[in-house]
Amino acid sequence: MTKRSDIPVFAVLGHPNEGKSSVVATLAENDAVPVSPTPGETRQCRDYPVFIDDAEVIRFVDTPGFQNPRAAHKWITQNADPEKPWLDDFIRAHETDAEFVHECRLFTPLAAGAGVIFVVDGTRPVRTADRLEMDILRLTGAPRMAVINTKDREHGDYIEDWKTAARIHFNIIRIFDAQRASFAERMDLLKSLRAIDPDWDEALQRVTEAFETDWHMRLEQTAAIITDLLASVLQYRAKKTIHDASATEAAEKQLVVKYRQQVADMEKKAHHRIKKRFKHNIFSYDLPAQSLAGQDLFSEKTLKALGLTRNQMAWAGAGIGAGLGAKGDLALAGLTFGVFTALGGALGAGSAAWGTRKISRAKIKGQALGGIRIYAGPVKNDQLLYVIIDRSLIYFWHVINWAHSRRERPETGNDSDAGVSNFLSAKWSREQKKISQRFFKEVRQKGTAAGQQAVREFSAMIRDLLKEISRT
Repeated sequence: MTKRSDIPVFAVLGHPNEGKSSVVATLAENDAVPVSPTPGETRQCRDYPVFIDDAEVIRFVDTPGFQNPRAAHKWITQNADPEKPWLDDFIRAHETDAEFVHECRLFTPLAAGAGVIFVVDGTRPVRTADRLEMDILRLTGAPRMAVINTKDREHGDYIEDWKTAARIHFNIIRIFDAQRASFAERMDLLKSLRAIDPDWDEALQRVTEAFETDWHMRLEQTAAIITDLLASVLQYRAKKTIHDASATEAAEKQLVVKYRQQVADMEKKAHHRIKKRFKHNIFSYDLPAQSLAGQDLFSEKTLKALGLTRNQMAWAGAGIGAGLGAKGDLALAGLTFGVFTALGGALGAGSAAWGTRKISRAKIKGQALGGIRIYAGPVKNDQLLYVIIDRSLIYFWHVINWAHSRRERPETGNDSDAGVSNFLSAKWSREQKKISQRFFKEVRQKGTAAGQQAVREFSAMIRDLLKEISRT
C-alpha cells in the first residue's frame, strides 16, 4: 500500500445506486458530479478535489459499485494474508478479468492510501452481499467510515439494522441525508473523519478549519452583496425627457415600469451572486412555488402576500399610482409593503414608493426649453427596502439548504420559507431597525463619513443574521 499524501483522500464506495455520487457531490459542494437514479451509472473512478483559496485541501473519489462481492470475498479469504497488504495483489491478479473490473477500479485508490467512506441506503434491508462488501473493506485495513444515507425514509427505515451490521466492520458510523444536508451537518461528518485514523487527525483538522474559515468568508461576501443591493436601490433613479406635454402620462407609466424592471433586475443579479458564492454553478436553482422570494418582486402575488388591498394592487399593477399630486409626484397614499415589518403606516402625501416627478423647463413661444424631464425614483418607501432584505434572506436560506446532489425539487417535502421566518424584519429588535434606518438615511445622502459607518454597521448586522440562519 502506497504512503498517503498530505492531502486527505477518501474513496466513496458502496453498492450501485446507494447514493455514493450524491454523498460526493454534497461533501465536495460540486454540482458537476453526475447523479443518476440509474444503477451502475458510475463505471470509472472520478476524482473530485476541493479547493479553498486555490489550494487543494481534500479529495473525494467517486467509485463504481461492487460488481461481484461474493467471488471477490472468496478470493481474498483464500489467497490474501490478512496481516499483509493484498490490494495490489488482487489488482494484478484480476486487471484483465471481466468478472472483477469494478473491484479492481474501486480498490485502486485504496491501494494508493485513500480512506473509505462506505455508503449504504438506509431505506432498504441489509443483504448478504452488503455484509460481504463490508467485510472486504474491513480486510483492506484502510481507515473507514460507514455512512447510512437516509434518502427517502417514507419508503422504508432500516437504519437500526444497518447500524448493527456496520459496527462489526467500521470505525465510525454516521447517519447522513445527502439530498438535504446543511453546512453544519457536512461539517459534523468531516470532523468525524478525524477519528478514523490518528495519522490523519492533524491534516483533517486543517481541512475542517479551512472549510469553516471559507464559510465565514462567504457569509461576509453575502452580507456585502445584500448591502450593495440595498444601496443601489436606494440611489437608483430612472429618467426620461419628452417634448410633447400630451405624452406625459403615457411616458410616466412607461418610466415606472422601467424603474420596477430595473430594481427587480438588480435583485435578481444579487441573488445570482449569492448562489455562486455557495458553488451552485451548473444546475438551475428554482425556489419553491410557495416561496415569497420566488415571485416577481412587483407581481400581484407578491403584493397580495405583502398585504396590499385590491385597489392598491391595481395601482401597482398598472405601474402608476392613483394620480399626480400638485407637484407632479406619483401619489400612492396608503400603499404599504410592510407585512414583514413592524413599521406600518401609510405613505405621506407628496411621497412615493418610486416617486415620479416632472420638471418643466422655461418656455419659448409655448415650447418647453429642453423638454419635460420626468423621473422615477429613488425609492422613498423604506418598507419596500425591508421586503427586498427579507427576500434576500429567504433566498440565502434556500440556497444553503439546497445540497449540491439535488437535481430537481421533489414533489413532496417541506420547502417553504418557514425555516427562516424568525429572522425576517418583522422579528427584528429595535436596535436592528435603528441600524437599518440609519443605513437608509445615510445612503440617500451619499458619501458622508457617517454614511460609511452606517454601511459597515448594516453589513455587520446582516452578516450576523446570516450566521444565525446558517446554524438552523
